[in-house]
Amino acid sequence: MEQAMKQENPLGYAPLGRLIRKFAIPSIIGMLVSAAYNITDQIFIGHTVGMLGNAATNVAFPTTMLLTAFAQLIGVGTAANFNINLGAKRKEEAEKFIGNGLMLMSVVGILYMALVLLLKTPILILCGATDTVLPYAQAYLGITAIGIPFLLFSSAASVIIRADGSPSYSMLCTIVGAVLNVFLDWLFLFVLGWGIQGAAVATIIGQIVSFGLCIRYFPKFKTFPIRKDMLKLNGAYVGQIAKLGTGNFINHTIMMLVNIVLNNSLTYYGALSIYGSDIPLAVSGVAAKLNMIMISFVVGLAQGCQPILGFNMGAKQYDRVKATYKKAVKIGLCFSITAFLLFQFFPRPIISIFGVGEELYFQFAEKYLRIYMFMVFTFGMQPITVNYFTSIGNVKQGIFLSASRQGFLLLPLLLLLPLQFGLNGVLFAGPIADGLAAILSITMVVINFRSLSKQQAALKEEA
Repeated sequence: MEQAMKQENPLGYAPLGRLIRKFAIPSIIGMLVSAAYNITDQIFIGHTVGMLGNAATNVAFPTTMLLTAFAQLIGVGTAANFNINLGAKRKEEAEKFIGNGLMLMSVVGILYMALVLLLKTPILILCGATDTVLPYAQAYLGITAIGIPFLLFSSAASVIIRADGSPSYSMLCTIVGAVLNVFLDWLFLFVLGWGIQGAAVATIIGQIVSFGLCIRYFPKFKTFPIRKDMLKLNGAYVGQIAKLGTGNFINHTIMMLVNIVLNNSLTYYGALSIYGSDIPLAVSGVAAKLNMIMISFVVGLAQGCQPILGFNMGAKQYDRVKATYKKAVKIGLCFSITAFLLFQFFPRPIISIFGVGEELYFQFAEKYLRIYMFMVFTFGMQPITVNYFTSIGNVKQGIFLSASRQGFLLLPLLLLLPLQFGLNGVLFAGPIADGLAAILSITMVVINFRSLSKQQAALKEEA
């Protein structure tokens, strides 16, 4: 069996460190560059439009978070089923999952765009837009919504392209669009003076270019040719894609809900403080983009490990499954600890990157980063563990863990702590939830590892 693996797929035999570098580095870069779509907008808008512009992108951000949730649902669900079936040598099944995934991401993108355009203003008000922020947010979201089908397709497709063994091309699809977005942000905002609308136009142009590069890849799909007869939606395969992608979907969906509750809590309790309602909302918008950088790194790392985990789980090589997870967690911890040190010692320089504001704005920003992001050194544990359970087909554990940090922990804390501690209660909810989520992740993985060890021992006895 091992000899056959060596002839068929290096995922089953190549050194794990080399495999993780091969798949995770392009994945991380691709995710980080993808985050640049929103981050560069935030920076350019902050320096040209100002604090209200930062607040506007913040209240529009939940729509992007939900879009990412759908992209993760389809992309991760498709890729996980694809790799598990390849590892188990079920090629025809793998083909059907790829075809259903491609059709699903196309249909969902168009429907989601139509919904956002139809309900734009109610969505922004729900997400915490104040009267002063709403006009800016309407102008921004009204344009960026047009790019939703392109962004959803390219985000999901990049996961599938990586699972097909082309992590570098997956990274390229994202990088080209993001670099173009940065250039156009500079051109439209600083040179042409188009304001927040210019940032929105730059964003969708970059997304369309990334979409085009993804489309070009599929006629040259490595594992098997993409045929027209594969591109038909089948309820059974769609259900299985949703099943393995649900953990990631729930994680991002609850993140969106938390962002909405956080925005409304900050504006309400901020209005009762010296900071007012707009300053906390603007700071939260900047912090959300910083959070995107961390999420992009750990999710990119986790998704880079997904083909390795899925293939080896299908091939029943459980020792390699466990070793892959351990290496991913070590890398994630190194990154998270670095982020913690930066937020604690250099909060003002970091916030200053995203534009100007009055002294009260910077005072609150320093406080926000030091308190709300205090437990960021544990941040990588939960997303990596969620993706681990999804990749090996343990759906229930993945779903439960996805809902834990944001839904079972952070959301109730955001609602309850401010009742007693006001604005400070909003800030302390974050680190408490992060710490508890890390403990839960470790506990669930230890239990799972014991189960895999028993299965590995049973296989050796049978041999």
